[in-house]
Order: sequence, then C-alpha cells, then structure tokens
Amino acid sequence: MPGFYPAIAAHDSGLLDVGDGHQIYWEVSGNPNGKPVVFLHGGPGSGTHPLQRRMFDPEVYRIVLFDQRGCGRSTPHVSAAATVLTHNTTWHLVADMERLREHLRIERWQLFGGSWGATLAVAYAETHPERVSEIVLRGVFLLRDLELDWMYGGGAGMLFPEAWAEFVAASGVAGPPRAMDVLAGYQRLIDDPDPAVRAAAALAWSNWEGAAVSLLPNPQMTAVYADPAFAVPFARIALHYFCHGGWLDADQLIRDAGKMTGIPGRIVQGRYDAVTPPRTAYDLHQAWPGSELRLLPQAGHAVTDVGMLEALITATDDFR
Repeated sequence: MPGFYPAIAAHDSGLLDVGDGHQIYWEVSGNPNGKPVVFLHGGPGSGTHPLQRRMFDPEVYRIVLFDQRGCGRSTPHVSAAATVLTHNTTWHLVADMERLREHLRIERWQLFGGSWGATLAVAYAETHPERVSEIVLRGVFLLRDLELDWMYGGGAGMLFPEAWAEFVAASGVAGPPRAMDVLAGYQRLIDDPDPAVRAAAALAWSNWEGAAVSLLPNPQMTAVYADPAFAVPFARIALHYFCHGGWLDADQLIRDAGKMTGIPGRIVQGRYDAVTPPRTAYDLHQAWPGSELRLLPQAGHAVTDVGMLEALITATDDFR
C-alpha cells in the first residue's frame, strides 16, 4: 500500500520577482534531472509544507513547490494589514506559474492540486495546455456558485450545525444567512482597523473549515486551522478570492474543460467530502475527455482520510 515517500530536503530555492511588488518563494527537491511536477497548495492562502514533497517518488520526480502571492514565505505577506491584494487574483497566479516554469527552464510539467489548488491547476491547464504533461486533482473545487452556497450558505451547516451556528454568529449577519451575505460579513471583519477584530474573524473563518475537513474528527488537523499564523492568511486571501468569484465567469472552468483534451488526468475525490462535495469532481470528469475519476467510499476532504493518500500516490506513481 503506497504511503508517503521518505522526507527529503529542498536542494534549490529562491524568491522570484513576479511584478506588482510581489516575490514568490519557490523550491525544488527530488531528482534535479527528473520529471517535473508542481504542487499547487490549497486555501488560497495556506502555503506549502515539507510534507507535500513526499507525494512524489524523489528518484523520478523534479518536485517544485511554491507559495502563492501573499502567503507562506512569499512577500509581501497578507498578515500585515497594510498589504493590499489588488494584484492577487487567479490570473496573476496563472501568470506567476508561467514565470516560474520559464525561470526553472521546464518545458512541460505535471500539475498536482487539491481544493483551491485544483482550481488553480485547471485554470492554468486551460490557459496553457501545451505546458502540461498530466494532472492529479484532489477534493475538486472550481469556485462555482453552488460550491460557495453549499459551504457558506448553510448546506454543510446541515451536517455540522454546532460549528455552523458559531460561524454565522461570528459573521455578524442577521436573519437567514445567504452565502454572499456571510462572505461580505467576514470581508468587513477581516478588513476592520482593529487587529483584534481581524484576528477573531480569521479564526472563526478557519475553524469552520477545520470542523468540516475530515470525515471523522481529527484533533491534529483542527489544531492547524485554529493556529492564528495559519488562519489569518488563509481567511484573508480566501475571502478576497471568493467575494470576487475568483475573477471567473459562472462555471467557466467546467465550460472550458475541453481545452484539456489530450492531457491525462486523475481525479481523486472523497465520497463524503463536506467541504467540496463530489458534484464538481463528477461534472469536471464528464467535461474533460481522458480524465479518470476515483470516488473513495470512506473519505472526506482531508488527505489523511481513508484511502486518499494511497490513491494520490498511486496516481503520481502511475504517471512516472
């Protein structure tokens, strides 16, 4: 049964100037002459972690990780209230990936992304299909209205009523909550001049996802979401993206999935994913010729759920 590959260190890293005053942190590990793969982290705003290097055979893969604008070790960081997000959009990130690919002198690379990372992977692949060798996706999220309505309009709250009640109460929204009202309420709080208000809003936002992320309660994972160092960039960047619809047309990434025809893809999805339910993974699979969908019967959204890690590493092994 595949498990994480052994821990490895990065052998190259740096900050890449991508314009607009932004520098993104990048690193490379594994085989310097191997098959290129880029890991796209979720959030948006969660940043990268050394554990993510271990999804790939280090003898075969040249493993690229990078922190998207405003988070991780990229600068400027959104934890500073003065940092503006004007030049932090889906299409800025797609352009950043192209700059990084060119900087590393990579002709084509495999894309690996989960949750928001899946959004970015599909947006990039539909823009630059000639630069993509394969795609592995987990917990597919494509910033559709139905997804935002589910997570922030009460759908997931049917499964987690205690956490939902706390989340809505912290938003300041009165009356029956609608997704756009909840998002707007949190956006106001995260932009409040009082740092205590901003911090409380970020923790409430992050804790809501932490409550729903695993099929079964996972204290180690919920502790990550309850860490202010994680919660502040996670909440601030996510709200910026969600309140703007990701700068995407409605269902744009499903509509344009035909642009990925000919790119082999593996979609790994938890049957009981309460954060990004299987509907979008299924719709993407139907619209993307050549993709394979694997629905895991005992998994939610978390990579630690039953069968998820095995399925993902099997996919990266198959694409070696």
